[in-house]
This record gives sequence, structure tokens and C-alpha cells, in this order.
Amino acid sequence: MTLPIFRMIDDMQQASQAWQSAGLRVGLVPTMGALHVGHLSLIEALAPYSDKIIVSIFVNPTQFVAGEDLGDYPRQEAQDLSVLAPNVVDAVFIPSNDEMYPQGFATPITPQGVALGLEAAQRPHFFGGVATIVAKLLLQTKANAAVFGEKDYQQLLVIKQLVRDLNIPTQIIAAPIMREKDGLAMSSRNVYLNKDERKIAVQLNIILKALATSTLSPDEASALAHTQLLGAGFTAIDYATLRDAQTLQPITQASPSRRALIAARINNIRLLDNMPCP
Repeated sequence: MTLPIFRMIDDMQQASQAWQSAGLRVGLVPTMGALHVGHLSLIEALAPYSDKIIVSIFVNPTQFVAGEDLGDYPRQEAQDLSVLAPNVVDAVFIPSNDEMYPQGFATPITPQGVALGLEAAQRPHFFGGVATIVAKLLLQTKANAAVFGEKDYQQLLVIKQLVRDLNIPTQIIAAPIMREKDGLAMSSRNVYLNKDERKIAVQLNIILKALATSTLSPDEASALAHTQLLGAGFTAIDYATLRDAQTLQPITQASPSRRALIAARINNIRLLDNMPCP
């Protein structure tokens, strides 16, 4: 069966509105393409909350700045559509840059709160771009529910904050991290890793587990994780830390739950991972 593809916002909104008028719930899986098994797990996670599922494919330029990999980010529409075809997907939304950001666009969103620190310390532009495009996609698809993976944990919290603060009537579903057999978190950027870099990359999950279960103080555990990452061959560490799982602030005795988070680089390839602390 050929998947319906929408490239214009008006067409996407009309289709979604027709489904909702028939009493159906619409779900959205936002992606930047280069689809893999992890993306398919998002579709599975969303299915119980939706009667109709839309997958969007859009490489969002506002979350990249000069020197990042916007130009090199994988764009493989035909392959992505073939990946989606056997799955329970009712439409694919593939807008152009000009459709999403027409001339004169001048209303970006600038999130605060959980959007500060960690990823934002290294990429201060990032969550503004994410919040803006997610808000647009939720409104364009009229989604009743949308799913986001826990691999980008801070992003997940930012999006939950976004819909709460702006009263966007979309239920946000969190999907667990999907991993390769060797423990590496699935990511579209994994294709950049050569054989030697892949051997280094698999150490990230091992060091993350040690950080999450450490009995040292948070500062000592973080320092040890930094040393271990550099010893494993990572060329730079953006952060390796323990944080309050809800606020992403430094943990205190009052923190009801904690999260271990790491962002590290192998040459020009940046990898993220995180997990809850027991």
C-alpha cells in the first residue's frame, strides 16, 4: 500500500481534521528522517494512544548553527518511506523548509526552565529550535498525542514543559531508549562511526551504568566518569552528570528520582545517552 504523503500544511491539517471529525485520535511521530528501528519503536509506543498515526520527516534548520552537521545530516526520503511502508502508519508529513519557515517568519519560541544547562550549555540555540518546530508540528497535524524518545531526555522534558506552559492539547508519550545488541543507544548519527570509533562508542553505555549506580558523591561520580570516558578514547566530554530526573537541577536529598546523563564526542561525532538511577 502506498502511504499518503502530505507536503503542504493546509493539506495535512485538512486530513487530520477529517479524522478527528470522525471521532478518531490522531498521533504524531516527529522525526528528522534517517529512520531506524528506534523510530519504529516510537510508532509502536504511540499506537495504543492513536487511531491514526502521522510520521513527520523534517530536518529542522533552526536547531543547527554554523559548524554543526546540518549539511551532512542524512536525507533519504525514498529509503525512509520504504522503512515506514510495512508499519501501521496512516500518513507521512514531509514539508519543505520554505513551507515550515516562509519568508517573514519571526516568532521563535525561547524556552527556559528545564531547557537551561546541559545540552544548552554547549548548544544554546538548540532548544529554541526544537520548541519552535515541535509547536508548529503539533499545531499543523492537530495531534492528540505525540511520542518522543527518552534518549534525548532533556528534550523530552522541554517538550512536556512546552505543551504544559502553552496549553497545547497534545498528550506527550515517552518511549524507552532502543539499543543495539552491544548496548549503544540507537541514533541516526551512529552511521557516522567507523569501525574503530564504534569500538569506543560502546564504552559509553558501560560508563553510564557505572555512573548511574555509583555510591560516590555526585561530584566524585561525575569526575570518575569523565576520566573513564577519556581513557576509553572519547576526545571530548560535554557532560557526564547525575541530575534530578524532573528538574535537571543538581540532585539534593529531596530529589525523588535521579538520572545519569552523558554527552561525549569521538572526533566530530557527538553521542548522547542517559538512564534512571536505581
